[in-house]
Amino acid sequence: MNLSLVDRLDPFALARHLCIPVLGIGKLVTLIGREDLGKYFLSEDVESFSAMTLFDGWKRTVVHNESHAPTRQASDIAHEVSHCLLEHLPEPVLRQDGHRCWNEQVETEATWLSGALLVPRAGALQLARSGLAIDLIARRFGVSSILCRWRMNETGIAEQLHRYANLRKTSRNAATG
Repeated sequence: MNLSLVDRLDPFALARHLCIPVLGIGKLVTLIGREDLGKYFLSEDVESFSAMTLFDGWKRTVVHNESHAPTRQASDIAHEVSHCLLEHLPEPVLRQDGHRCWNEQVETEATWLSGALLVPRAGALQLARSGLAIDLIARRFGVSSILCRWRMNETGIAEQLHRYANLRKTSRNAATG
C-alpha cells in the first residue's frame, strides 16, 4: 500500500485492498429490511455493537457501527480485517444458552495484529524519539490515545524511551560533574 512506518493506515483502504467489503450497520439493516435494528444499534444502545465479520463460504464482509468515533471505527475495522488476515474460522455468535461465544485466543490474536497494523512499533518509536507526545502520535496514526499508549507500553517503547532519557541524564551529569 506504499506506506512509510509513520503513515496512517486507513483500515477501510486495507479492506478494499484485500477485497473485503465493509458495510455500516445502517446499510446492512436497510439491505435486510430491519430498520428497527438500525435504530437500536445506531441510537438507542450504540455501545452494544462495534463490528463483526460475516461469512459466505470463504467470502467475508465486515459490518461496523458507523455511529462510533472515527478512531474506534478504525480500531474495530482493523480488528475484523485482522481476523480475516489470520484466517480465523467462523464461529457462532451465541451459545445455545443465549450467552455470547468468545474465543479468547482468537480475539487476542486479532487485537495484537490490529494494533500492530494501526500503530507499527518502528513508526511509533521514531515519532516518540522525535519528541511527539502520545496524543500527537495517536492523532498521526488515526487511533485513540488509549490504543497508542497500550501499543507503546506493550511493545516496550515506553520503557525504551525511559531508559534512553535516564542514560542521557546520566551522561549529562557525568559531563558536567
